[in-house]
Amino acid sequence: MKFSRVVNLLAMAAILCASAVGCKNPQRVTPIPKQQAAAPTDRPAGSLGDANPINTVQPTPFDPAGAGVPSTTLPLNTWQAASEQPFRSDTVYFDYDKSTVKPGEVSKIETVANGMKSHAGKALRIEGHCDERGTEEYNRSLGERRAQAVREHLVRLGLDSQLIDTISFGEDKPGEPGHTEAAWSKNRRAEFILLEPPGGSASAK
Repeated sequence: MKFSRVVNLLAMAAILCASAVGCKNPQRVTPIPKQQAAAPTDRPAGSLGDANPINTVQPTPFDPAGAGVPSTTLPLNTWQAASEQPFRSDTVYFDYDKSTVKPGEVSKIETVANGMKSHAGKALRIEGHCDERGTEEYNRSLGERRAQAVREHLVRLGLDSQLIDTISFGEDKPGEPGHTEAAWSKNRRAEFILLEPPGGSASAK
């Protein structure tokens, strides 16, 4: 009896001791240093790891003057025809239903390209035209292709593409009245118009 009572007392003592020790058992977790414990919302927006970074880099403004373009920011379609029109005799003529510049017409484009060197601060408009045959829509498109073909030649010759405007009048502005091949051949053309900024060339520095 005494032996069993001793065993019971020892068992109870062991249980009480284990309970006391278990309450003091440390957690197996490495504590987070204070400098790393900040919440994610403490990071500035755009910092590394932000879910929605903000791009704070601003694009560099385009500097027209640095690109060799007149300082005015007005688009070329607001410029006006200059009082002096030195390229009237350099009109480029095309074959029927064609927008390819003929070899015999290239020298006129070269003359215009060289002539523009003496017109600093001015620009150029190329007007595309057609004869009366064909639909209005088709002729408008053909006139634009003709103007663009001449423009490409000028750019290859060194003119700034930003100083060359194009427009198509289709069949609306015939250069020669009549309904014959002689008249039509004069209407399939691209004309050069010298432009200056509104207010005159003094606006371009």
